[in-house]
Amino acid sequence: MKQLYVWIGLFLLLGLTGCELEDDSIKYHFVPLQITSVDMPDTFTLNETYEISVTFIRPSNCVFFEGFDVRQEDTTVRSVVAIGSEVDNQQCAQVVEEITESFNFLVIYDQPYLFRFWAGEDENGEQEYIEITVPIN
Repeated sequence: MKQLYVWIGLFLLLGLTGCELEDDSIKYHFVPLQITSVDMPDTFTLNETYEISVTFIRPSNCVFFEGFDVRQEDTTVRSVVAIGSEVDNQQCAQVVEEITESFNFLVIYDQPYLFRFWAGEDENGEQEYIEITVPIN
């Protein structure tokens, strides 16, 4: 048993001394991506799942799509933001590219849904949204 403890101690000692504290990983931060258009059904049916397609702008080649942040603001009000990650300290080409991605949405309430898709900011810094109300069949 004593020999087992010696081997475990030796293994831990070698494992810990091989670690470097320098962090060479890529640094990034999350950014909202401006939504330009949305393709969704005219009506919903209760307990059905729908694919909602969203087109947004990728402002540079250092920004990568990560997903959607869909928040429930009220019972049937949803705020949707396309989220990207932007690599820090890189030379980036400012190429504006429109990308379309989608997410699935399950209808669980029998009331009309209001979707608010983040579309950026106006010249005064005010938040702008594409608002779409979808009634229930």
